[in-house]
Amino acid sequence: MPASPELEDLRHRVRTWCAANVPRDWRTTTAGADPAADVAFQRAWLTTLAAGGWAVPHWPAAYGGGRSLPEQAVIYEELARADAPRLSLHFVSLHHAAATLIHAGTPAQRERHLPAILDGELWCQGFSEPNAGSDLAALQAVGRPEGDHFVVNGQKTWSSAAAQARWCLLLVRTAPEAPKRKGISYLLLDLRSDGVEIRPIRNARGDAHFCEIFLTDVRIPRTNLIGAENDGWRVAQATLNTERGATMVELVERLRTGLGWLTDQLRAAGLLDDPDSHAAVRVTRFAAELRALRELVLRSLSPTITDAQAGILASMTKLAYSELLQDLTGFATDVSPLAVHLDSPLSAHSGWESGAWLLDFIGSWEWTIPGGTSEIQRTIIAERGLGLPREGAS
Repeated sequence: MPASPELEDLRHRVRTWCAANVPRDWRTTTAGADPAADVAFQRAWLTTLAAGGWAVPHWPAAYGGGRSLPEQAVIYEELARADAPRLSLHFVSLHHAAATLIHAGTPAQRERHLPAILDGELWCQGFSEPNAGSDLAALQAVGRPEGDHFVVNGQKTWSSAAAQARWCLLLVRTAPEAPKRKGISYLLLDLRSDGVEIRPIRNARGDAHFCEIFLTDVRIPRTNLIGAENDGWRVAQATLNTERGATMVELVERLRTGLGWLTDQLRAAGLLDDPDSHAAVRVTRFAAELRALRELVLRSLSPTITDAQAGILASMTKLAYSELLQDLTGFATDVSPLAVHLDSPLSAHSGWESGAWLLDFIGSWEWTIPGGTSEIQRTIIAERGLGLPREGAS
């Protein structure tokens, strides 16, 4: 991406702001924090970002954003380089929920929810079900139209941060007799409604980031319908595809930071003294793969890319990033001494990029599953990108 004087000026302003505002001890102070304290910390950091003008650069200008894709890339890159806290709890709120409301919501829905999102109100996603994960169109949760409401019964699973969220983006089947993708409606669910039960799912890291949501005769007002009844599948695809991947710049930059941590550890242990050693070769390979991944992400941000091309590049990016993340954290786990795993100076609470390599490696596996498994991404790339026929097609 060519650097213009305007982009360089923006980079300087973001870097200067980060130097003055990023809390340098945030990893230590948030280590082991309980969920309520984590929510409070992330909300406070969102408020700080919003005051600086960096919280929602991807939103339209009318709602406080209006930054171009290259400008977004610069902002996210500088936040990552400054090791600013990542708003992981607010990702669905700031991206998927906001995109849905901006592109398909009513004026009343946008007026109610967008300011609240920027003020820290949390959202989760109610898409996946026990028997409808990769095949989302097979969802079975039912929303029965009844006057001015939909009466919803069913179960959702793998819903990130549902235990802390107030609202949920919910897909339900409102026309059971229709073809799978034709009878789905998109609703906004207030998680404080009667009949909603949330059960945390404890994972291998020991936390309960994911949740199950059980819905029993939950009444959702028609005013919470996004788009037309039974048109939820199209709405979901259109709104969630509005993300062109600028946030991936931040994730790739943070992964480069992680490689820097690992390189420092290996150099201190003398494992990089021989440039032909296994460790040195792997580190060099990781650096090359990260550079290629960054170029792929930047290519996807080009204004000349069509929506169809952007979708294929998004699958390529997701596949490359998630599998590189697993490889790097797995290698770091293998070569790091036991003391690094037992007594890391960095907070494992911050997410996979904590530097506590064993926990990071365990956490990295979720990246190859949600949002379309690696197998699904390869199928998309093969069929839509390479034009290969579907299996069994004549």
